[in-house]
Amino acid sequence: MWWGKLWPEYLLVILVALVNGPRLLWSTNATHASISAKGSGWNTQRKLAAREKTRELWYHGFDNYMTYAFPMDELTPLSCSGQGPDWGNPKNVASNDVAGNFSLTLIDVLDTLVVLNDRRGFEQAVKNIIDWVSFDVNTKPQVFETTIRVLGGLLSGHIFANQTGQPFHLPWYRGELLDMAHDLGKRLLPAFATPTGLPYARINLRHGMMKGETLETCTAGAGSLILEFATLSRLTGDDRFEKAAHKAFFGLWNRKSDIGLVGNTINTWTGAWISPEVTGIGAGVDSFYEYALKWYILSGEIEFLDVWEEAYAAIMRYSRATDGFWYRTVNMNSGDVAYFTVDSLSAFWPGLQVLSGDVQSAIRLHLIYYNLWREHSGLPEVYDTNYKKATSHQYPLRPEFIESTWYLYRATRDPFYLDVGERVLFDLITRARVDCGLAGIQDLRTNKRDDRMESFALSETLKYLYLLFDEENPLHSDDSNYVFTTEGHILSLDKQHLRPMSATRRKLRHIDNHQCPAYKPFLHVPDKRGEGTGLVQGIQYRPDVEYARLLVGLTPTQSDINAWSPYGWCEKPHVDLYSYDVILTPDGKTVPEDLSPSLLKLGVLSDGFIIQNITGIRTHIVRRLDGKGYDIRKVGHYTVRTGHLVYINDTSLFGHLDVVKDATKRSDVLLRFYADEIDPMLQVQTGMHVDTSNDMQSLLVGYTAHFGGDLTVKPSSDATTVRLAGKDGIAIHRDFENTRGCRPYRHPYPDSVLVVHRGDCTFLEKLLHARAASAAGVLVISDDDLVINPTANIDEIEAAGDLSDVALVLLPLKAGEVLMNMLDHAEQGLISQVRMVLEGEDTGHIPAAKDPNRILYINDHPLLNTRLLV
Repeated sequence: MWWGKLWPEYLLVILVALVNGPRLLWSTNATHASISAKGSGWNTQRKLAAREKTRELWYHGFDNYMTYAFPMDELTPLSCSGQGPDWGNPKNVASNDVAGNFSLTLIDVLDTLVVLNDRRGFEQAVKNIIDWVSFDVNTKPQVFETTIRVLGGLLSGHIFANQTGQPFHLPWYRGELLDMAHDLGKRLLPAFATPTGLPYARINLRHGMMKGETLETCTAGAGSLILEFATLSRLTGDDRFEKAAHKAFFGLWNRKSDIGLVGNTINTWTGAWISPEVTGIGAGVDSFYEYALKWYILSGEIEFLDVWEEAYAAIMRYSRATDGFWYRTVNMNSGDVAYFTVDSLSAFWPGLQVLSGDVQSAIRLHLIYYNLWREHSGLPEVYDTNYKKATSHQYPLRPEFIESTWYLYRATRDPFYLDVGERVLFDLITRARVDCGLAGIQDLRTNKRDDRMESFALSETLKYLYLLFDEENPLHSDDSNYVFTTEGHILSLDKQHLRPMSATRRKLRHIDNHQCPAYKPFLHVPDKRGEGTGLVQGIQYRPDVEYARLLVGLTPTQSDINAWSPYGWCEKPHVDLYSYDVILTPDGKTVPEDLSPSLLKLGVLSDGFIIQNITGIRTHIVRRLDGKGYDIRKVGHYTVRTGHLVYINDTSLFGHLDVVKDATKRSDVLLRFYADEIDPMLQVQTGMHVDTSNDMQSLLVGYTAHFGGDLTVKPSSDATTVRLAGKDGIAIHRDFENTRGCRPYRHPYPDSVLVVHRGDCTFLEKLLHARAASAAGVLVISDDDLVINPTANIDEIEAAGDLSDVALVLLPLKAGEVLMNMLDHAEQGLISQVRMVLEGEDTGHIPAAKDPNRILYINDHPLLNTRLLV
């Protein structure tokens, strides 16, 4: 019966597809699925249904591999057979780098059976590997691919089979998988026998290094071995593997450029980077960064955290485009853009950003790949951002985009990412499923399939997709140090295999608990005035989501249009530099860099560094991943590591603040916010209850600026008395067209205080715009709870003219939320106009100048790892 109602729509789709070709047919079907996904919520039943579809698709691939291909390496799903190395063509690296005649797919998917909660299947797979697999084979696979797919699979399988107290422990198991991993590791070790310690790219598993082997290798191939090799060492007690991988990792990192970037390709014998000396976050480099962060998480080795933070700052400064969305290939020495193309492997980066705590950056980049997927119903291997065209249309069922989708959903719990996963699942079933398994796509435009099912389709792609829909999976409640390797294998180390930080190093570094910040959802919802009401909204309602679609040149679908606002509020993102260099000076004037500061000027302490004279000292400043401010990462020629402090002991800092006669006077003030009355009838009509004790009056502590009127001085009859300090109270307003106070106001606000949010411009600019609108001052609501007394450069203050009758006060985040709640109720008519009065001069709080934890600010950026001693 339903066909009779819908046949005109299906006929139209078919006619359009016949005219425009197969590509549009795929896009139309997928778009229809995406639109229908918006029609209902993600309840438990819907998630379970998607999970079971994913499970069925996985077993369709795995069962066909076991039926038609095992014990060979890979399934050829179109010919319903299997394949191993290309014995007739040794130069066929696309196949021979992966296939080693060692049942690759079975080993690679071993811990996926754990994720699927299939104990019987896991036990049978372990038995098959023990019975069938040997590494005494005359094949020459790639060291990197063999490590991440085979060695990682064996280690993960061993950890689960050997660990008691969990469902996958096998009582009959006697460490056979670990013995096999040890044997494989010993066969790979000769590849590291180079003067640099960087391994050859390939090795013969039976005969070792062969004559004439290429000396070139990529950074990811040589530097992404530490997880598997070090885990093998910790579990076996044979430290040769960890030492080799450690030497290779730092052999690359120590050859980074002056701007902190490692290249793509290197000579293993000489250690010289190979032309064209470019880098990025995609193929050839990607997992080097991934393993820096993940080995720190797994092992606690702090040197790898140092590498990650320095490398991430360099990538965010040079590879990231100015809009914060694209990450392009750049010259490793200059940071200049080399190519405007991105590859599908780089889609893993948002997931790594989530793991490091930079969720907002991850959301932006993921939106790019999501729109590419929507356009192609898959992720093309290479895409040109300049011409907005894919230049390589293959999609071999790679996992990176789905992996990042899972990480973002776990971090945000936004159902948008379930919609994304459902779209991916639909496309995989529709495009890749064939009678004998899953086939990669040779051409996304025509859906021409490849007769190959790469092992990562089962070990990663469908594993992450399954985890996305499986809310109750034990991994989601596991707070141990486990990580997923770059091949999606689950590795963990218990306490007996960890090396605690020495007492000496702990004293120097002060790192006990390195946690990522919690995700803060988007709160900006438009109303009739064009601004927000504070309601939480999802990813699709962010003002920059349309910008991502525009960058790809994708035509909006109905689901996009449904999220549009009639008042218009899409925006081009403004992204600050992630890091920058500053040559310090106390008076704001340009001074030459001191290239060799003496120890009397810049000294070394047990817990960091001390600057006795800041003039000419170059500092490298980096934004913290927790969003709370900035850290100094280099001072002079010294590197400032996580946990170090930089002490400032230069009295000249305050000698040039002519507008501040006594720095101790600029501290904190006590502000009383109050409303005269509450309308009880409005409470009855709206059904909202207002607690009069909280909404009629609030006492909040604010922090005064080092410019403008001084609120710590008692009011007098002088005409220049600060208007904001009036005894009769002053009205509070917020302008919904100018929420950050960074533009001229369209309407005057005589003798009022304007409430604005921090960001987009300097504190001084906010005050100048308020003064131009006849306001008495500005209350700036911060985005964190740090104590800040806003500052400005002396020349900017002098150029601003007389500011003695206006003032600026910063409210920390929690205090600002209290005030915003009062203003919300006032605008809803539940209470009257909110007013403010300055309480007595002595607030009872410690002045900022006497706070032993005072920090330095540069251009409104708090440098949290600094301490002012003056």
